[in-house]
Amino acid sequence: MINAIIVDDEPLAQDVLEQHLGKIPEVNLIAKCDNAIEAREILNANEIDLVYLDIQMPQLSGIEFVKTLTNPPAIIFTTAFDNYAVEGFELNAVDYLLKPISLERFLKATNKAIESIEKQHRSQATELDAAEDDFIFVKADKKLVKINYSDVLYIEGLKDYVIIKRDEKRVITLQTMKSLEAKLPSSIFLRIHRSYIVNLGKIEAIMGNVVEIKEKGQVKHLPVGKNYRDELLAIVQDKKL
Repeated sequence: MINAIIVDDEPLAQDVLEQHLGKIPEVNLIAKCDNAIEAREILNANEIDLVYLDIQMPQLSGIEFVKTLTNPPAIIFTTAFDNYAVEGFELNAVDYLLKPISLERFLKATNKAIESIEKQHRSQATELDAAEDDFIFVKADKKLVKINYSDVLYIEGLKDYVIIKRDEKRVITLQTMKSLEAKLPSSIFLRIHRSYIVNLGKIEAIMGNVVEIKEKGQVKHLPVGKNYRDELLAIVQDKKL
């Protein structure tokens, strides 16, 4: 369940958003706040994932309020004016809704927020698991073989088998890429192609739709599928100086 609050100084605007939220069972409305001061109290007392935030409010505007937050939840700005759009998105807002807000537009923005929040939750859960374990066991050669994450260069899929390429030797195990991907920490490994999962820490370079890996002193080129390229570039962008 995703916890949300509405922050708006207009009661009618609050009611419209609340009615729209009533049609989305995945979102639990925790509170309706008249201003940013009330909203801060709610954020301090509760785990809030999503805020529907009006921009023009007395005392502290929505944009000013977000700038005061150290670790803000997902934000969907709501306003009657379109001249704040650029500044809103510069604050990494999920979306920007112009009043009057139609149900169709509201659902689109909220579903986008739900997808982003759930992805973040999955990533955090995986990172917690990865902090506890830095290895996995796979069945190979009639035994369970320990695979240290730090030893893995990349993983290649071949029908119902996967080949785990390591510095010293490879391991072949009978399972699908999808099943193995689900077991690996997303903070370390990324699917870059329907046939390849790469250890992010082993990437030497990215050129177009190809990543370079050093395998036994030689440069190995792995293809990047078009359906996976955006996620790879987003991760690279976060780590770029």
